Amino acid sequence: MNTSAEATASQASLAEFNRSRILQHLYHYGISSRAQIAKALRLTPAAITKITAQLIEAGAIKETGDMEGAKNRRSIGLELDPNAFHIIGVKFARSLVQIGVFDLCGNASHVEDMPPVTNETIADAVALLHERIERLLSDDRAIVAIGMAVPGPYMRDEGRTAVVSSMQGWRDVNFIDEFSHAFPVPVFIEQDARAGMLAHYLFDDETHGETNLAYYLVGEGVGLGVIDNGRIINGDLGAATEIGHVSIDINGKPCDCGNVGCLERYCSTPAIHEMLVEDGTLIPEAAAMTNTQAARELFRLDREGDPHARELVLRIARYVGYGCVNIFNTFNPKRIIIGDIVSEAGQPLLDEVRATVRRRSIPEIYRATDIRLSTMPTDATVCGAAAVAVTQFLDHPSMFFELT
Repeated sequence: MNTSAEATASQASLAEFNRSRILQHLYHYGISSRAQIAKALRLTPAAITKITAQLIEAGAIKETGDMEGAKNRRSIGLELDPNAFHIIGVKFARSLVQIGVFDLCGNASHVEDMPPVTNETIADAVALLHERIERLLSDDRAIVAIGMAVPGPYMRDEGRTAVVSSMQGWRDVNFIDEFSHAFPVPVFIEQDARAGMLAHYLFDDETHGETNLAYYLVGEGVGLGVIDNGRIINGDLGAATEIGHVSIDINGKPCDCGNVGCLERYCSTPAIHEMLVEDGTLIPEAAAMTNTQAARELFRLDREGDPHARELVLRIARYVGYGCVNIFNTFNPKRIIIGDIVSEAGQPLLDEVRATVRRRSIPEIYRATDIRLSTMPTDATVCGAAAVAVTQFLDHPSMFFELT
């Protein structure tokens, strides 16, 4: 047994753990002195001095100048430099692929939609995405990681999505094989709603650090990400919290997952698109639109006062509300954040969701739970894809920069 090698490995692991703790502290609490960090983390001043010197040398943190310390002594402040390292975030949402570049605090310097995707053009979309990422990496040397948010149920060990309702061609893409070793920076892949939850946990001022939080994605699909008492709920295969495939009607519409009456068959953008095509009168040209275009046109008509549009928006909202009731009863989060394309219906949707939940839930739970729409300036899923990589940056900093 090589006890010397084991001791060295143990010391390296402890050093990495403490680097992570310092970065986490500065990330969540802002400017702090070395003495404040030592006290908060119960580390010796010597350890703090050594580790912070390494992090300053690597460019991860920086000194901010004098600040008031204990007993009116002057101390030098330290802070994380959020713009020193950049992250690419990629959102896969059936017909929509979105890509952005973010700093460590989730501020976007660039976000773009790729050309709309069909079942027949998935391979082309993947090839184009490779090209676009390569160009971004070439243009911005500060990019150190790529985060990707993919539809669930995502089998994280296999690298593929088990069911992609309305666009099953995505099942043939193995995201690990396709992307994990394709670029000179590490790639991290997560289920889309879980990524959106991380975006709110890390980047949203209203929910930053909230340890009982649910992000309810209602867009091209319907998904859920939950953090429960500080623990992200994943499930054995990574396929937990798939609320889009919870049946709300046992005699309802068939779903590609094999179930019937699945929630996403009633309030996702493909379901809304289908509803509008069947209606035929409100948006006569709906059949020629994408799912997202059709949903947004419905919401525009509602804002302009069309009563038929309002009727459809309220119907959609009631289905979204049924999902909230299931979230209430299954996870009991403190907050439910409704995000993605359907949340763009705005206050009328939120009011009807709340009314539906109030009628159908236990009063004590309803009163204790905050339901709101996402207010993030950038789409929470593409921002969340970046948050997946930022989480890894904070947990395993030496993966991203050299230490002297």
